[in-house]
Amino acid sequence: MDRKVPQAASEEIELYVRTYYSLLRSSEEVQIKSLVEAHAAMESLLHAQARADAPDMSAFIYSLLRLPEAVSAARLIILGQSREVFDRHGVLTRAEWQPAASRARRRRALFDGRETLAVFIASHSDIDDLIPLLTAYQIEWNKFHQRLARVTLPAAEADLDRPALAEHLGLTLDDLDRLWRVWGAALLPHLRAMQAAPKKFAVRLLESSLTDYRRATLAWYEHVECAAAPHIDLRRRPVYFVSSNTHSLINLLSGFALRHRAELLAWVAQSRHADLQAEWRDIESRQVPSSAENFLYYVLKKYAAAPEGQALAAARLAHEVGLGLHRIPSSPATFEVDAQVVALNKLRPAALDLRLRLPGIEALAASDAVILNIDYPLGMAAYLIVSQVASRVAELRGLYVMGKAATLNGVIGDVMIPTVIYDEQSRNTYLFDNCFRAKDVTPHLTYGTALDNQKAVTVRGTFLQNARYAHVFYKENYTSIEMEGGPYLSAAFEVARPKRYPSDEIVNLYNAPFDLGLLHYASDTPLSKGRNLGAGNLSYFGMDPTYAASIAILRRIFALELGRAARPGRQEDM
Repeated sequence: MDRKVPQAASEEIELYVRTYYSLLRSSEEVQIKSLVEAHAAMESLLHAQARADAPDMSAFIYSLLRLPEAVSAARLIILGQSREVFDRHGVLTRAEWQPAASRARRRRALFDGRETLAVFIASHSDIDDLIPLLTAYQIEWNKFHQRLARVTLPAAEADLDRPALAEHLGLTLDDLDRLWRVWGAALLPHLRAMQAAPKKFAVRLLESSLTDYRRATLAWYEHVECAAAPHIDLRRRPVYFVSSNTHSLINLLSGFALRHRAELLAWVAQSRHADLQAEWRDIESRQVPSSAENFLYYVLKKYAAAPEGQALAAARLAHEVGLGLHRIPSSPATFEVDAQVVALNKLRPAALDLRLRLPGIEALAASDAVILNIDYPLGMAAYLIVSQVASRVAELRGLYVMGKAATLNGVIGDVMIPTVIYDEQSRNTYLFDNCFRAKDVTPHLTYGTALDNQKAVTVRGTFLQNARYAHVFYKENYTSIEMEGGPYLSAAFEVARPKRYPSDEIVNLYNAPFDLGLLHYASDTPLSKGRNLGAGNLSYFGMDPTYAASIAILRRIFALELGRAARPGRQEDM
């Protein structure tokens, strides 16, 4: 049995966390400036240059990509679990509130057009994410403000002397170009806003009890249940629960992108995506081993989001419904986690990606099971969601998790398959029989490596780690860092055992009464000096580990259901 992991969080991290939770108990606004010193003192891996005079561009871009774009104009950020909570406190009562999206974080937010952002939170993990993001953003914004005081900005972007500006800001030209790639034509207006005034964020938390989070989760799931009900009664069907994303499973099951290959490739040829054009030429000429199917899935996502792709996007939805694939956008009254419900007996074998066509796949027509796939949530929202789902469905046959992780021993694009997870939320070390092995992923993985028998750490927040923290775990052979595994296993414990999950224990989850599998694909290498997803995204090449993991999950579900169909006495069971 694995021995218990030592407590790794530094005193500085603990002080920071205790500080913002104690401040947020106030019924009044809390000033982010009160947290700046504690934030800098923890020496976060994601904000290593917090105390430096020059801007830390990686930390700044990481933050602005994960906060609503309207945050640049905001002063007050109000946090609440649901529309009901906001209404109870007199927020969102005026008509001018408009959706405010972020590029790299799915979190519902509304902006009043003046200075206030209302942000929906699904668990306290959102607080552990948002507060460091806001603090890092303010620290770096104010560095720009101080340095821009000595700069005369031109009237037009065309007159912007980028090398001179980069020198004034203490940045490399490449760093300034990274900021331009994020802001584009809005670069100069944002620089003017930074020059005009420092950032002085304030935060107000409306309600924060576990009951409030559970009530919001119930409202979220009732919406999913109701939306699925015209086609599928989840209360009467066995369910395979999957936490992944909203594109990979449904693309593999529907065959839509492959049917519209010619239209998608024509759009690539006519578009300005030179990188995609070059990639397709290399795939056609077999200069690269990339999957043509994965490439088309990526292009479909891009094309469907473009104005010229709207007709195809509508046709895709109709096609999916005909195959028993139902998309369920989250309710605007709750946190933002979209869902999909898949009826296995409605799938058409001929439409499936070739990599899913197991022998005897036609027998799925006799299955009564469904897949409930959700757009993976953040931290403890995972625990709340699975706890709710498991209490409402007829039977939980499988729990599968696919998500991003930072790797301490691999490279971006690798797939890590853990059998041990230390969870900072519960302080438990979970031991479990992961149903996946490297051999389940490797045949479908082109660029990375599948690493099984790994040990992972589930952290409270992406900023709440420093070098000392990471090295302690690495010495104990923990090789990946992520945010959802522990909460999912805490929920799994309560589904499998007759009591609440424990705390500060070694927990054996072997012989759970349902299938259990976790797959993490590497998106960051925090102990390296190179740039990583801290200031970007996986782009097209992230499709490789994503689809390799998705294929492994679907093949596992199909194999289990085909095995049930072939079992003697199966008809009596149904």
